[in-house]
Amino acid sequence: MVESGQGGRQPVVRGKFLFVGDDKLYVRGVTYGPFRPTEHGSEYHTPQVVERDFAQMAANGINAVRTYTVPPRWLLDLAQIHRLRVMVGLPWEQHVTFLDENERCASIEGRVREAVRACADHPAVLCYAIGNEIPASIVRWFGHRRVEAFLHTLYCMAKAEDPDSLVTYINYPTTEYLQPTCVDFVCFNVYLETPEKLTSYLARLQNLAGNRPLLLTEIGLDSRRNGEESQADSLRWQIRAVFEAGCVGAFVFAWTDEWHRGGEDIEDWDFGLTARDRRSKPSLAAVRNAFAESPFQLDEWPRISVVVCSHNGSRTIRECCDGLRRLEYDNYEVIVVDDGSKDGTAAIAGEYPFRVIRTKNQGLSAARNVGLHSANGEIVAYLDDDACPDPHWLSYLAIAFATSKHDGIGGPNISPAGDGWIADCVSKAPGNPVHVLLSDEEAEHIPGCNMAFRKATLEAIGGFDPQFRIAGDDVDLCWRLREHGCTLGFSPGAVVWHHRRGSIKAFWKQQVNYGRAEALLEIKWPEKYNGLGHLSWGSELYGSTTPPFSPLRRWRIHYGVWGNRLFQSVYEAAPGTLFSLPLMPEWYLVILGLAVFAAIGFLWAPLFLALPLMWAAIGISVAQAALSSAKPSFPESRLPRLKQLKFFCLTGLLHQIQPLARLIGRAGYGLTPWRRRRAPYLAYPMSRTCSLWSERWRSAQERLTALEEVLWDQGAVVKRGGDFDRWDLEIRGGLFGSVRIRMALEEHGHGRQMMRLRSWPFILQMALIPILLFAILSVLALLDGAWPAALILGLIAASVAVRALGDCAAATAFHLVAIQRQQEMETRTTEDEADTTELCTDTD
Repeated sequence: MVESGQGGRQPVVRGKFLFVGDDKLYVRGVTYGPFRPTEHGSEYHTPQVVERDFAQMAANGINAVRTYTVPPRWLLDLAQIHRLRVMVGLPWEQHVTFLDENERCASIEGRVREAVRACADHPAVLCYAIGNEIPASIVRWFGHRRVEAFLHTLYCMAKAEDPDSLVTYINYPTTEYLQPTCVDFVCFNVYLETPEKLTSYLARLQNLAGNRPLLLTEIGLDSRRNGEESQADSLRWQIRAVFEAGCVGAFVFAWTDEWHRGGEDIEDWDFGLTARDRRSKPSLAAVRNAFAESPFQLDEWPRISVVVCSHNGSRTIRECCDGLRRLEYDNYEVIVVDDGSKDGTAAIAGEYPFRVIRTKNQGLSAARNVGLHSANGEIVAYLDDDACPDPHWLSYLAIAFATSKHDGIGGPNISPAGDGWIADCVSKAPGNPVHVLLSDEEAEHIPGCNMAFRKATLEAIGGFDPQFRIAGDDVDLCWRLREHGCTLGFSPGAVVWHHRRGSIKAFWKQQVNYGRAEALLEIKWPEKYNGLGHLSWGSELYGSTTPPFSPLRRWRIHYGVWGNRLFQSVYEAAPGTLFSLPLMPEWYLVILGLAVFAAIGFLWAPLFLALPLMWAAIGISVAQAALSSAKPSFPESRLPRLKQLKFFCLTGLLHQIQPLARLIGRAGYGLTPWRRRRAPYLAYPMSRTCSLWSERWRSAQERLTALEEVLWDQGAVVKRGGDFDRWDLEIRGGLFGSVRIRMALEEHGHGRQMMRLRSWPFILQMALIPILLFAILSVLALLDGAWPAALILGLIAASVAVRALGDCAAATAFHLVAIQRQQEMETRTTEDEADTTELCTDTD
């Protein structure tokens, strides 16, 4: 880990953390100044005063200072002497409508250049802040896009003057939606006075930061209003919460109560760790101790078993093992499961002080179960053989388990630098392992390359399902855990470096395998998929490749009445099926269908109208790929134009081929829009009324739930009616047809009931529209004398109609079998109760 040593090297960003050389840099800082200017115009007193302050800071474990104005060069020199790094604030008139005046904008840009030039290349510089809390009314006045564009301009100017420096913008909750993607890391000023609120909001900020570091640039409490002891207690838990949340550090506001702003000394608050005369307050000792204990503090570190499963992974397993050996965690073991490799995987793993278990090739899930059964830790963490953990990976996982009741926890998997430009493009493409969040603190899914679970919980649900040999096992496991009432969490600091595919061929193969896994998942979890065969997550995909505020995403900013909301967040609505279709693999089937229409145009010319529609569909797909691949967060944005174009084109191509590969993989295993659940037989689709007599009273909800469970056991896909529906259950026979059921419950006294069920076939609009369309086109073609085209179009209409009736027939069969089994269960229950009553009578 660490820390304050400078060595003349500039900090750099690697994933979620800051580094100086190979050492991780955690920021333990305070804000400093500005003070009343001296007669020479200095806002930082004299060098003698600053040196005393810096010496006292260093003695109390502080390694960074944040200034709000550009410090003189001598202050940077003093900071270097005391091994402090300085966050340099670049002030400008952000509290006025600065974008309305071109001359003012030019003046701001010029002053930013001069300020950075004055500090450039100094080894004490931590970073430059190109802005600090632009007021919400100003951002709302111009709109976030214009402000973000101006910040991008300032960012580029700062980089031009000091190319190796880090540049950031300091935001605050009221303009949370202001998200400049150009900055090197994310900074926020946050004042929340309860641990629960701060912890919750830090989780939200980490999700906004994505794979970039998060730094808290102001935390604190006013001792004048709350008391010095309360200030000390508050800072103690604030600092702990910041580091446990995976942040790279924090600046405490402020070093001293002395503060000057707007031409006046601020006398009505006391946020300092020292008084105006530099007397130490209790908060200074609290901060010193909290910084000394950071980033981790836990009374007892749990035993963790790390399981790495590999099949022919000799190319990457050595790097993985090297990373595991560098883990800074005392209580762990490593189990490498060699799943029938034919290369040197086992031999390489055997060079390390790890347990190596060799098995015949049974697939990924079976290998993970072998690791589970062999583990002796109370937590089992899984890592892919092409991933390398951060040295503090297990520490962050242990903290997350200790401070939550989650049964499983995951963390970010980030593409490492140096894998080549193709891997860099793959990391920007869709289809990479991502975690899916239900909220800022709870996950629906955590990817298999970085996941950990309580061993007892895994064993209780039977471990991984062996049918998933290559992929899909993690998704299935997460769904099963949630089905059993377990929860999943996410730790932003538990980072692993996960290599992306280094060739288009390897990426294609990976996506085809993912498509096959989705087909297996749909067989086991049909309720998770819509009629088209698309998995619709009920939550947010972390690391989505769609740009923020993209026209392909539906979003709104919650400003509050008159823009006065304290936390102004972005709320994104879940897109509907039609809205999401261009992003799905099934979009290629739409394009194919339009191409078939255009081909029939050679038999009947009006169908050539499908040709422009086909090109429009292709254009929508290409536009979506271009928008997603043009994200401004590319590190290659400073490359020459030709290389930028190369990155852009390949990333766009990957956005195009990824859904096609998924479609091929799905179709190979039967996951197609025209699939049908295997029914016991086909029953004539018609309206029916059935009755079930019961001698035992049960509520309507219990009876419907029991019927639903019987249907699930048969393999049927069942949907519950909504708040405004007159039906209770819908049995989906396929894409085009279903059966809907409505129940009435009669009460006959003494607990006896009659359950009446009315069912009727229902052809979905998805079938009715093409049936009518093709039928009308067939008639028009026939009237026009194009009988071959009329015949083809008529056959298509008839095929869809027959298929819709077949889907209804399959759903009807599911329904009838379920009613029969329900009746058998009721009869068996009645007989069992009678036998029990007779036995009790004999005993008496």
